[in-house]
Amino acid sequence: MRGVDALAARTIRRATAAMLTGAVALTAAACSNPGGAAGAGPEDSVVVGIASEPDTLSPLLGYGKDGNSKIFDGLLAFDAGMKLRPALAAALPAVSADGRTYTYKLRKGVRFSDGRPFTAKDVVFTYTTILDPKTNNASRTELDALGGVRAVGDDTVVFTLKYPYAPFAERTVLAIAPEHVAGRQDVNTGPFTTEPVGTGPYVLTGWSRGEKLTFTANEHYWGGAPAVKRFTMAVIKDDDVRATRLRAGDLDAAILPPALAAGFDGDKGRKTYTATTYDYRTVTLPSLDPVAGDPAIRRALDLAVDRQAMVDRLLNGAGKPAYGPVPTDSPWFAKGTERRHDLAGARKILDEAGWKPGPDGVRVKNGVRAAFPLWYLSGDKLRQDHALAYASDAKKAGIALTTRSGTWEVIEPRMKTDAVLAGGGSPGDPDFDQYPLLKSTLAGDGFNNMARYASPVVDRALEDGRRTDDPAQRRAAYDTIQRELVKNPGYTFLTHVDHVYVAADRWTTATGGLTTQVEPHEHGLGSGPWWNVEDWQPKK
Repeated sequence: MRGVDALAARTIRRATAAMLTGAVALTAAACSNPGGAAGAGPEDSVVVGIASEPDTLSPLLGYGKDGNSKIFDGLLAFDAGMKLRPALAAALPAVSADGRTYTYKLRKGVRFSDGRPFTAKDVVFTYTTILDPKTNNASRTELDALGGVRAVGDDTVVFTLKYPYAPFAERTVLAIAPEHVAGRQDVNTGPFTTEPVGTGPYVLTGWSRGEKLTFTANEHYWGGAPAVKRFTMAVIKDDDVRATRLRAGDLDAAILPPALAAGFDGDKGRKTYTATTYDYRTVTLPSLDPVAGDPAIRRALDLAVDRQAMVDRLLNGAGKPAYGPVPTDSPWFAKGTERRHDLAGARKILDEAGWKPGPDGVRVKNGVRAAFPLWYLSGDKLRQDHALAYASDAKKAGIALTTRSGTWEVIEPRMKTDAVLAGGGSPGDPDFDQYPLLKSTLAGDGFNNMARYASPVVDRALEDGRRTDDPAQRRAAYDTIQRELVKNPGYTFLTHVDHVYVAADRWTTATGGLTTQVEPHEHGLGSGPWWNVEDWQPKK
């Protein structure tokens, strides 16, 4: 991933791969009763069906870095509208005039689930451990701006930045680990990675890998004891099985593809929730491949693909066309960078670049056929559908793609030269998506910059956007990046995918019903209408 060698990053890469793909299947036996027939079960018990599970539950290795982990808390958290609010901090941070010092006053009386008090030392331990090169945290460059962190007594933490980094406060939703537990064992392999102790609203009480994670309410939670006392996440990779178990009452709620969710329309006992997201589907075009790395091929594919048809036919309208990692409705989107569906224009680009149609319709240049493989994750129907549609559009332009499926263990070694139907996306600041996706120094670093994209102009703009807190300068930097991607795409962005959930209509909240947040690509444990399950109350 970021800034660590391939071997050291293996653990967290597997975690990311699992969250990207839902790579673990639920056995038939476990599917039949994942924690009890929750649909008809006790009012204080909830079972939800998700498509994937993490490889680790340690914040030091990347779990909970974007907040809402259920087991842990960050200094800050996101509310329903994705605005920052205090969590382990008693208030939002005080920021110095130069934007380089953030001071947090901590909430008093907070204890970890083992009864030990939470203090500023735990915050310092968490951040310094993540920054330690010996820690297998592949997201270390997200904290590149952090120069140091220190405790002032038990209730104050001061962060000092190397340069003004506008979204730093958003980085402090990162889950906090207890020094008295995690600091006494191997950070990469110790039991804390699967037996976590946190300050969050729930305590992990069981984890059957590939089957389910079981949580019980933390009765001493600083935010108040949850009304949902038992919370089970059933890991069910197969979409059809998830829908079947939901209909049978084995699940209270589940994430489903739009087409399957539509089958629950009109069900008076359930409601459907659609979460807008930053979750995109894209095709990596490896720079090292003589065909996929050719700028003319890339530009032609960008025009040949029919994004709106994918939204209409593959997503049933639950999404929008994607032209980059930034959704078109984001204030950071660079207007004018939309790419029209223009098959004639794609053919013209290829003709002018010397890619001429061969006898079989596939273009050829200097004896090289315009052909390359496109991998997608086996068992992921949505990726398969995108891959097949993309290959069909490419064929019309004279580019032959051979679609292949495999596990990440099969795909990852081939990412250097083979195209991949990938996914990603993180709400919030554009640095969160664009830096790991496009920075040339991260090329080939796990699932970062999978296309090995390299552009001096983009590299400079990425640093400019990251190293200033001036809004005008930041907007100019990210506009530059998006316009450079039009000239030399590196990736063909296809769609931004809405996440659709169906849930039994048995709960409400103090604010009037269940809701969803704007979601990232990685979702499941802390997303969906159960993002705030600790606030749920049974309907009367």
